[in-house]
Amino acid sequence: MCGIIAIYNNQIKFDKDMRAKSLSMSKKVRHRGPDWSGIYTSDNAILAHERLSIVDIKSGKQPLFSSDKKIVLTVNGEIYNHQYFRDSNELDYDFQTNSDCEVIIPLFDKYGPDMLNMINGIFAFVLYDNTSNSYFVARDPIGVIPLYMGKDENGTIYFSSEMKCLVGNCIEIKEFPPGHYMTNKDKIPKKYYSKNWMKFDGVKNYSSTKELRESLEDAVKRQLMSDVPFGVLLSGGLDSSIISSIVKKFSKKRIESESKIDAWWPQIHSFAVGLKGSPDLEASKKVSKYLGTIHHEIHFTIQEALDALEDVIYYLETYDVTTVRASTPMYLMARYIKSMGIKMVLSGEGADEIFGGYLYFHKAPNSKEFHEETIRKLNKLHLYDCLRANKSLSAWGVEGRVPFLDKDFLDYSMNIDPSLKMIKENKIEKNILRESFEGYLPDEILWRQKEQFSDGVGYNWIDSLKEYANESIKDEEFSNKEKLFPVNTPKSKEEFLFRKIFQKHFPGDDCALCVPSVKSVACSTEEALKWDESFNNLNDPSGRSVKKIHNDSY
Repeated sequence: MCGIIAIYNNQIKFDKDMRAKSLSMSKKVRHRGPDWSGIYTSDNAILAHERLSIVDIKSGKQPLFSSDKKIVLTVNGEIYNHQYFRDSNELDYDFQTNSDCEVIIPLFDKYGPDMLNMINGIFAFVLYDNTSNSYFVARDPIGVIPLYMGKDENGTIYFSSEMKCLVGNCIEIKEFPPGHYMTNKDKIPKKYYSKNWMKFDGVKNYSSTKELRESLEDAVKRQLMSDVPFGVLLSGGLDSSIISSIVKKFSKKRIESESKIDAWWPQIHSFAVGLKGSPDLEASKKVSKYLGTIHHEIHFTIQEALDALEDVIYYLETYDVTTVRASTPMYLMARYIKSMGIKMVLSGEGADEIFGGYLYFHKAPNSKEFHEETIRKLNKLHLYDCLRANKSLSAWGVEGRVPFLDKDFLDYSMNIDPSLKMIKENKIEKNILRESFEGYLPDEILWRQKEQFSDGVGYNWIDSLKEYANESIKDEEFSNKEKLFPVNTPKSKEEFLFRKIFQKHFPGDDCALCVPSVKSVACSTEEALKWDESFNNLNDPSGRSVKKIHNDSY
């Protein structure tokens, strides 16, 4: 991952103090890109970049410039189909680097905002045209890459990879929404990402397990694009195990050579984190042995995790209970991954949202409700799992890629008849995904029941965290929660504790409103609580809260 900063005001001429401010802001996201710092300044615009080198180590430093120097670009992301545009004849452009991101410049020059639906990747970028003194900013469809925006008292507009850069500099702070773009002529971001499957009646009813498997394999192959050593996050759950099995299948040849040249890094390293004896560690060991990966088990203690809480909330920029619970072990694991010299990992985020893998989906009353809940979950991923995967890893300068959220795979998998995804009698969640990968994994893994990440690393972690929160937050303090936090008032002592830490680093209502605070059961949306009367008396994102479904023997 990289860190980007952009500042713009066409009414004020920037001075050296503004440049100094931008450098100070950029330094706050240097953890995201420790390999290179770059900056462009003009009278009305500043673009800064902290680079994590994954593709084109030699010439891909940023900001990037067009051949005529008129266009300046700062990007955090990966464009997986960049080679197609480089090889095609549709772009009359003199590429200056081998960076996958440079393709954004000629595509925007030729197609304008329409180019956003042409690229397949994860991204947040700001493009500045110094001839027209105009900017164009966009974020990827699902929000895998974070982006925030703000304004100061002079009307200067700011964009940054993380909220911490804007705190103290802006009087207004908001998250830039996924699937949107904005220009200097727009007052608010405009939506560009819209698909027929976003409505139940628009689903095209695909149902082939062979096509599903091949579509996901294609997504993983695209995302193996890398000039540096990479690995896989292998919890031992279904999703990460499937991704790991595909990576292993295609890792011997270099994807950039159309699989004609041997890979630079043919050995695949896999990583799992947990308390000693946790469900994930046991399962991941079995998968690694089956696939033949070089496996790394990272053990953490409860005290180590509690000690890391403040740092986790600072880097994650959230107080959401689910996210903090799951991010803490991931944050500890990322440090180990970085120490191994690995700069990119692939993981299994997104499958539960697409296929209804959370345990509460057992209660979906019909296929329409099931499908609409998957849409709601996908639309909120940028606040939860995408944020966790991106920022936990980026805290240590590691990039995370999520093949299940590949744009083309989303189009295939979200067009599958929702009734085929539903959890029917004698079936397990994500049954169609499991059937599609029979033979790729041991049956005990392929048919293992869902463990949410914060549960799978060891049940004692959540129990200890709740106990720690109850000891740290006194009843008298908690009784004043509405007065202390009138916006998104904490619903539990655990959330109250996280909110107190968050408030130290990110004060004000604007920052608080960038974080979700809703009632949930086993990671459900609030809308899905209507599915079962028993849900109304529960409020815990742990999968164990759905006791009649969760089997503790797994």
